[in-house]
This record gives sequence, structure tokens and C-alpha cells, in this order.
Amino acid sequence: MPAIVIIGAQWGDEGKGRIVDHIAKRTCMVVRYQGGNNAGHTVVIGDKTFKLHQVPAGIMRKGVAAVLGNGMVINPLALVEELDTLQAEGIPIEDIYISSNAHVIMPYHLLLDALEEKQRGAACLGTTLRGIGPAYADKYARCGLRMQDLWPLERFEKRVAEVLPRVNLELEGVFKHEPLTVKEIVDAYAGVAERLAPFVTDTSLLVNNALDKGETVLMEGAQATMLDIDFGTYPYVTSSSPTAGGACQGAGVSPVKIGAVLGVVKVYTSRVGTGPFPTELLDETGDWIVEKGQEYGTTTGRRRRCGWIDLVSLRYATRINGFTDLALTRLDVLSGLDEVKLCVAYEMPDGSITRDYPLNTDTLAQVKPVYEAMPGWSGNLHAARSLTDLPETARNYCIRVSELLGVKLDMVSVGAERDDLIVNSWPIN
Repeated sequence: MPAIVIIGAQWGDEGKGRIVDHIAKRTCMVVRYQGGNNAGHTVVIGDKTFKLHQVPAGIMRKGVAAVLGNGMVINPLALVEELDTLQAEGIPIEDIYISSNAHVIMPYHLLLDALEEKQRGAACLGTTLRGIGPAYADKYARCGLRMQDLWPLERFEKRVAEVLPRVNLELEGVFKHEPLTVKEIVDAYAGVAERLAPFVTDTSLLVNNALDKGETVLMEGAQATMLDIDFGTYPYVTSSSPTAGGACQGAGVSPVKIGAVLGVVKVYTSRVGTGPFPTELLDETGDWIVEKGQEYGTTTGRRRRCGWIDLVSLRYATRINGFTDLALTRLDVLSGLDEVKLCVAYEMPDGSITRDYPLNTDTLAQVKPVYEAMPGWSGNLHAARSLTDLPETARNYCIRVSELLGVKLDMVSVGAERDDLIVNSWPIN
């Protein structure tokens, strides 16, 4: 069987974790292909809520391997803490595999992230301060450390000694910060490096072997399309490629082995941090959506900015990723509104109307959304297990989104619980 890629179609926080968890039960492995512990995927099972930051959401399914791919940047301290939490909850971790080529978030990356963001002042990017950007910068500057560099201890010490002079030059010369020592860095990571060593392997080989055997592999993206380093609202983006192209690079898989690309779309829009957001609601409705949906970051706890669904950006995401399938999430959150709106076009600064997404970030900050209004719905949707179980207006809303994007509707989430999900069809049957 080919691979299935699950991608956030907006600015993240679409509820990918629960979609991954659901599809994972029919796969042999789930691969996280980019990002680091700046992401958070939530899975609710009964009265327990699991918040995952580096381990793929498929870990919740027994017998499903969880792979941290080469495209990730890994914080070893945070990963060990996450593994310990999973074990304490009775979740087995023996089927976790970490790419030997994945880059490591070092202590100085976190420090530089904070110092750089502070230096930007009012022009700050709103990063999670997890060291993600500096770690990726070192990767492409060819001076990063990879998971395979963490042991034996002699190799780790040698690699740190090679890169630290450059790091200290920046710390002291640019930020007037005291230098770091090889000893303090090695001491901080030596114990966790030994703990993680048994999990590290050639994950590209592992994934391709599974696909060659006819198994179904699920590839999980963090963040989302509009935060992509190339196609997002630059510079208010993440430092990796959460798009379909990034899945191939970050997992070491050929594009010809991808059979379906499922776009996960929240029925409204949210984003964390700064940057243009055409449909943002700075009114009582926006506040209502935030509180009803508990829109606070899984990783940071920051309040998310919320607004109506943006079909202009979603058509753009569909084009970039080639979505074959669609999953709509959080339909229950909008229950109780008399009217819901869909942004179907933008009014440009010169007064013209466009259905195409402008690539210039300054222009995007000035556009005005052109809305199509639809009747709202009310009531508890949690028991719905088919589209016909939904109120007619809610069903029409879902169908309209699918029609405007020209993408087959597979799933609709109607609540936070694991099984609060309408499965209309599967990406690969």
C-alpha cells in the first residue's frame, strides 16, 4: 500500500492529532517528518488527555510503530521527558524509532532563540522559544549535530568542541552574553543521549521496507501549510516544510510512494503568534470561539487568534499540497451561532476582488475578506456518526467547504473524544 500524508491546511492547531490517531489503527507505522517540540498534538481517550510534542500521535495505537524522521529537530531532554510520561500512563514505547540523521536542538539553540527574539523587539516573530529556528539554521549552515553525534561520549565532546567557538563568538560578540563551555553542554546531554541510543536507526530504510511489503504508512506533519518556510506568510513561519513535499524529504520516501494527501481543516481559522490573518475576528464572536473551542496552545498555552474559515488560503493550500482528501474538525465548536461565514475571496488594496492568494505578506495584511454567509446550527453534535445525523445547516456547511475546495470529504470531527468522528470515506480503501 502507498503512504498517506496528513497535513494541516491552515496555520496549525487544526486537530491533526486525533485524525492521525484514528487512521493509525489501519496502518503499521506513523512517521513524524518535520518540526520539533514546538508542535503539540492532542489525543483524548476517555478521561485522559495526551499532549504529544515530538512523538507521533500514532503511538496511542497498539502495534503501530512511531517514527521520528530525519526532517525533525529533536530536543533530547524534552523527548526523554515525553517518553517517561507515556510509560507512566501505560503506553509502550518499544516501537519508537528515531532517525540517526535528525538534527539535535542544543542548549545554545534555545538560548539564541530567546536572545534573537528579544533583539527583534516589536518586530518579533512570536516563536515558541524552543530553539527550532536556530537548530534548522545550523543544519543548513552544515554545522549542526545529528542524533548519531551524541555517542559515544568522545565523539559528542569532539563535535561540541568543533562548533562551540562559533556559537560563543555570536553569544559574546552580538548579544554580550557569557560563553558556554563544552563540559556544561556534554554534562547536560550525556545521560539522555545514552537513554535514546537504542531507539536511533536508519528510519528511511525502515519506512521504505514497510511500504515495499505492502504495508500502509501514515506520515504526520506538524504545524501547517501557511507556516511553511517557503509557502507560508514569511517571515511569520516555522523553519521547516510541513507540506507534502516536506513529507518526502523529511521521511526519506519517494513521491511515487505517496497515495493520498489528506488536508485537515478546522471549520474556523486560528493562528498563534504574529503575522497577517485576513479573517481574524476582534470582536465578541472571536472571543466566543476562543472560549468555546478552548483555543490555547498545546505547547505554549498562548491564546490563539481566531476567525472565520478562509477558503482563499485553503485553495492555495490545496494547490501546494495536492489534497486528495479532506478532514473537517471542530464542527461542534460553531454550534450555537445563528450565522456562520466563509471567506470566499479577498478585496485587494486597490479595490479589485481576487480568489487567488497573494504571496506578498504586506499585501495580505491589507486585504479585506469577502464573505458568504450561511445559517448556523445548534445542539450537541457529539453523537453524530454520519453526515445525515447532523443538523441540515451543519451538513450543508461541510458540503459547501468541500465543494469550494474541490476535495473529497472524508471525515468530520464533532467533539473532543477519540470516537467523536464522522467517517464519510477513507483516504485509501
